[in-house]
Amino acid sequence: MYTVQYNLIDVRVFKLTPSPLEGEAGWGEGKGWIVVPLYNIERRMADFRAFPTFREAFLFWLKLGFISFGGPAGQIAIMHEELVERRKWISEERFLHALNYCMVLPGPEAQQLAIYIGWLLHRTWGGIVAGSLFVIPSFFILTGLSWTYMAYGSLPAVSALFYGLKAAVLAIVASAAIRIGRKAIRNSVLAAVAVAAFVGIQFFHVAFPVIIISAGVLGLAGGKEHGGGTSGLISDDQPAPEHTRPTPARTLAVLAVCLSLWIGALAALGLWRGTGDVFHDQGKFFSKAAMVTFGGAYAVLPYIAQAGVETYGWLKPDQMIDGLGLAETTPGPLIMVVTFVGYVGGWTKAAGLPPECAGFLGGLVATYFTFLPCFLWIFLGAPYIEQTRGNLRLAAALSTITAAVVGVILNLAVYFGAHVLFPGPGRFDWAAAVIAGAAFAGLWKFKWNVVWVILGSAAAGWGAGLF
Repeated sequence: MYTVQYNLIDVRVFKLTPSPLEGEAGWGEGKGWIVVPLYNIERRMADFRAFPTFREAFLFWLKLGFISFGGPAGQIAIMHEELVERRKWISEERFLHALNYCMVLPGPEAQQLAIYIGWLLHRTWGGIVAGSLFVIPSFFILTGLSWTYMAYGSLPAVSALFYGLKAAVLAIVASAAIRIGRKAIRNSVLAAVAVAAFVGIQFFHVAFPVIIISAGVLGLAGGKEHGGGTSGLISDDQPAPEHTRPTPARTLAVLAVCLSLWIGALAALGLWRGTGDVFHDQGKFFSKAAMVTFGGAYAVLPYIAQAGVETYGWLKPDQMIDGLGLAETTPGPLIMVVTFVGYVGGWTKAAGLPPECAGFLGGLVATYFTFLPCFLWIFLGAPYIEQTRGNLRLAAALSTITAAVVGVILNLAVYFGAHVLFPGPGRFDWAAAVIAGAAFAGLWKFKWNVVWVILGSAAAGWGAGLF
């Protein structure tokens, strides 16, 4: 057998020499050299790559905050391409393990995945930076768009633009359901789970947690998973870093800090404006949504739309669809639509404040209480999840849950389709159908960028409004 020698500093191949460790599969050391058995070179090359500095990771997460368009599927695809394929900061197995855990959590899985990977790379502050930068750019952009919508949305030209946006949103959600379904549904059992989830939520109004728990139990009962993929700086064949090992002291510290920030902010709103005020109601509702809504942004939206429109009356059905269209045009997770919901609710319901100020505070409250719990779920649960790597039954359960989410997303497509294509009793909107069909074809067949689809649909809606 032969070995390849690498200089510890230069990380360059110098020469082939007979192996002093013939028959061994580990490392050999001697006079400033590390000797790697030839058949282990591909796996061990990851150990020679420079680990990213905190500054490098910070710049990447900042960049991601401005380019992460396309909803959760698009954002996860960007992270996979950048972190697994190109930069190789994390292996395929570790990426998918983290993703499956985030999929089973309540709240936006794309941001939770960013927190998880940031935490793996640079501990707690790495997770805080990754999760915060994932939403901060979108918050300020969407706040500005929400102000424009509320101040000028009644103008005919602006209304026509949002008419086209509604059709684009329908196409985007339908495309997402198919795209995620093709990846998640790999056999007849998973297909049956997706169908059952759709039927349950669409026709029998089964609660989200019941669907998710049922799918998880089914996966635990009889599923098997296996994997393999790209190696990385953080991979399955490396020992777990010290900060990923759970301890009782760390668990208690995470609970104390996160619950203080969560409950303390809600109490402060109650003391300031009273427990019956719109801001306190928003804090309570989005806290509840953060705990009981599973399956990512597309699964959460029906719950938020129902509560925002029917329960609290913060906005109208058409405004909800317009808000989703705005959220699709901005970077960051799709669930940033809560910023719009909070902004409109504050603008219309908060007494004693200028509408612009009330709208900003409403958007801030909605955003804060939606995303703060994500840090708790990751910092509290990720160390324990890291100990389950290689557990085939758990991986199967998480995959079954992902299949159930496909059915929930399909339900969302039906919900939006009913409002966009049938704006009144017995009336079918042909213009909206044509715009939605063209947008879907562009996304699915021609792989158009989602931003251009939205802009093109808005322009088509504006044109249709001229006639």
